[in-house]
Amino acid sequence: MIPFLDLKAQYLTIKPEIDAAIQRVLESSQFVLGPEVAEFEKEFAAYSRARHCVAVNSGTSALHLALLAADIGPGDEVITVPYTFVATVASIIYAGAKPVLVDVEPVTCTMDPAKIETAITPRTRAIMPVHLYGQCAAMAPILEIARKHKLVVIEDAAQAHGAEYNGQRAGSIGDMAIFSYYPGKNLGAYGEGGAVTTNNDDYAAKVRILRDWGQTRKYNHQFKGYNYRMEGMQGAILRVKLRRLEEWTEARRSNAQRYNELLKDSGAETPVELKGRRHVYHQYVIRLRDRDAMHEALNAEGIPTAIHYPIPAHLQPAYSDMGYKRGDFPVSEELGRQVLSLPNYPEMPQEHIEQVAKAVKKVVAETVSTRS
Repeated sequence: MIPFLDLKAQYLTIKPEIDAAIQRVLESSQFVLGPEVAEFEKEFAAYSRARHCVAVNSGTSALHLALLAADIGPGDEVITVPYTFVATVASIIYAGAKPVLVDVEPVTCTMDPAKIETAITPRTRAIMPVHLYGQCAAMAPILEIARKHKLVVIEDAAQAHGAEYNGQRAGSIGDMAIFSYYPGKNLGAYGEGGAVTTNNDDYAAKVRILRDWGQTRKYNHQFKGYNYRMEGMQGAILRVKLRRLEEWTEARRSNAQRYNELLKDSGAETPVELKGRRHVYHQYVIRLRDRDAMHEALNAEGIPTAIHYPIPAHLQPAYSDMGYKRGDFPVSEELGRQVLSLPNYPEMPQEHIEQVAKAVKKVVAETVSTRS
């Protein structure tokens, strides 16, 4: 059986280092924040080429605090995309602001800069592009629009650890960026985790205060804050895994290249890495006309696949009060019907990649034959 993701295999490659890191935390008894988290913050800031990294308990919390650090709240609007995990939209609502959605580009599945300016109103305060699946959004035109209208740019880089845009690394391009360390991410904790990165001293200072109940010192609460602190154990584990991240990223990229070669002319539309961008392939996604049928057929053959994200945020029942309807974002809706994720993880054997590609070509051919 080919796994979609094999976290146990990854753990076994670094077991002595992980076990030692956990033991350090147990012996120090620094279970919340503490020195391991502080060192991880320094190391991840350096990796992301940002001045600051503030570690928190999840990527969603990071999004929430980034918005609050920019003083975004009730009456404000934030522009983002419908084709994303709902946490992007939810965080804006948590801050008391209104999500304003714009469609994505079909090739990259990321924010379409051409759609932004028509969505800007006097209440717009920020733009939140999502670096979906591991490739950065078109940051140059997004930043140009933001500077023109004096808007804050917050990168949702939850899936883009190590991704690059024109030589700049995700996490250092916008005014702030957020990362998730959910276990399945390219850099995953053994539990929940997240961070805000920024080159702005004031933003970093405010996020640090807000994550710890708004305290500037013990029992002195300057702001209405939150219990969004990272656990010491996760900081220690992430420090070990960060040292392997580049190696793992290159393995993912190599796997993606092999998939591209094997699936050429198969009828499946493979991902495109645009010039000047470093795609880190958090997900290797293909596009298929009969995606749902092929998803079932592949799973029946023992080939695990996943669907991210079948229902864009504007069509989710929980977010129907945003006021959008079917047809408002045609590219996002089409992607929701067509995108399928194939297994891609650093320890994946090459023969498994070949098996997956062979099965994809088979079910595509059978579906085309049945249609004809």
